[in-house]
Amino acid sequence: MSTGHVHLSINDHVAAILIDRREARNAMTWSMYDALGKACTDIAGNPRIRVATIRGAGGEAFVAGTDIEQFRAFNGGEDGIRYEETIDAMIAQIERLPMPTLAIVEGWAVGGGLAISAACDFRIATPSASFGVPIARTLGNCLSMANSARLLAAFGPARLKKMLLLAENIDAREARECGFVLEIAEAAALEERAAAICARLARQAPATMRASKEAIRRLISDGLPDGDDLVRLCYGSRDFKIGVEAFMEKKRPAWTGA
Repeated sequence: MSTGHVHLSINDHVAAILIDRREARNAMTWSMYDALGKACTDIAGNPRIRVATIRGAGGEAFVAGTDIEQFRAFNGGEDGIRYEETIDAMIAQIERLPMPTLAIVEGWAVGGGLAISAACDFRIATPSASFGVPIARTLGNCLSMANSARLLAAFGPARLKKMLLLAENIDAREARECGFVLEIAEAAALEERAAAICARLARQAPATMRASKEAIRRLISDGLPDGDDLVRLCYGSRDFKIGVEAFMEKKRPAWTGA
C-alpha cells in the first residue's frame, strides 16, 4: 500500500494543500492525515497567508475517504473511538485555521473527504463532483458527533438522512442548491475561478473573517453531546468487520445486525 503525500505550497498570500495519492483516488492513510495536520500547523503559524486551499491530485477524486485496508487491524469499539478522535482533531485543525479556506473539488468527496471539504469555509466543484457518506451500505461504521454536527449544519436533517441512511451521494448541482457548494465550474475554468475566489477573500479584513469563522464554529459545536456509545456500537459490531472485508473483496456485505 502506497502511503501517499500531502504537499504544501505558498504563492503570494495563498497556501495550497495538495492531497496526492491518485492511484487510490487520494484515499487517506494514517501518514497522510499526519502530514495534513502538519500542513495546517504550518499555515496557521504564518501571518502572511490570507487564504488556504485544499484539493486532491489527478482530477478523479478530491478524497475518497480513509483507506479501508487500515481498518482490518481494528479489534473493537475502542479502536473506533481512538480513530474518530484522531480524525476529529485533524478536521478541527482545518476548521480552526484563522484564514478562510477553499476546497477545490473534482470527482469524489466521500467519507473523510466529505468531512475535509465540510471543514473548509467554501467549496468550488466541477460538474462531476459527488459528495456522500455511503457507510450504511459499505462499512457499517458511523460518524463522530462532531462530524455529524458539521454535516447537519451544511446539509440539514432531511438531506443528511438521505446521505447517511439511504447511502445516496449528492451531485454538484444539489450541493450548490443547498449552499454547500459556492460555485460549479468546468474543469478547464476551475483554476481561474478558484484564483478569483481566493483573490476576493484576500482583500477582506483578516480580523473580521477570523472572528466570523470562529463565531460560526462555536455556534455549531457548542454543547455537543458525547457520542462514544454510538461509535463503540458500530466499530465494535460484527457487521463492521463484515463490511471491511466485503469492501476489500469488492463484494456486497451481508449484514447480520450484530
